Amino acid sequence: MHLTYCKKWVFKQKCQLLIKKGESQLPVEDSNVTRLVTKIRWVVESVNGRIKSWKYLDRVLPNSQIPFVSDYVNIACAIMNKYWPELNTGDLEQDEQLASKMLYLSKQKNLLHEKIIEEGLDKRSCKWQKIDASSAPTFPRLSEEDIRNITVRVYQLKLAPCYTREHLDDDGNFEVFTCDHEENLLCAKIQSRHISSKRYRVWVKYDDISVVGWYCQCKAGSRVVGTCSHVTALIWYLGIGKYTDNIFENCRDWSKYLLDARNLPDPVTVDESDNEEANDEE
Repeated sequence: MHLTYCKKWVFKQKCQLLIKKGESQLPVEDSNVTRLVTKIRWVVESVNGRIKSWKYLDRVLPNSQIPFVSDYVNIACAIMNKYWPELNTGDLEQDEQLASKMLYLSKQKNLLHEKIIEEGLDKRSCKWQKIDASSAPTFPRLSEEDIRNITVRVYQLKLAPCYTREHLDDDGNFEVFTCDHEENLLCAKIQSRHISSKRYRVWVKYDDISVVGWYCQCKAGSRVVGTCSHVTALIWYLGIGKYTDNIFENCRDWSKYLLDARNLPDPVTVDESDNEEANDEE
């Protein structure tokens, strides 16, 4: 960490933290700090994405172009600044409130995580009963705005339907687990989007009106500054998805690009003499 000093302010330079060797998950504090970094970094990534939308700037350039790249970038940026919509279209007051909220949360502990470890709720000895999520009527019904307040972003909310579809069983049921001695606590195993053989255990604690705690075993699942995609998927389905008829309308259906092998036409038989004539012509 480096410190940069000026007359009135002290700036602390921070970067996204990595998991230490031998560990499988970031500690709560590191995960919270990393979330603050990524929340700010997306602005830079969005600008880079805009610049790369120009075909000339979206590829490796030869060394002969090095003297001209700066001018081309300036021209492209000038055109985007003049005619393209602004990246920041939010409300300044709301942005400041969100920043204050995230800074406050970054200093908090994940109480549910501590409870799970202390009471051994992640051990096989703890008895969990499998139920269908539709039979968990005590979970509060939420709006998308409620979930955005929990996730402090929209990216996980967009991924929630896809994670939900991966979690459904063959009968279309969304399985969750309840604990006998802990009221209003649910657990689920959510499929990883990057590793087909990996499933993460997710816990969500709730009351009559809202979600009060969460924890996931994924790399960033211990943070309290927002939630990971696995936690979001569970909250989204319980609070919104199970009340919605078409919950996968935002998921792309790749099956329409596949052909049924049973409907393919029979292969055309080619006379070997035709091949010989063609080879002679070549």
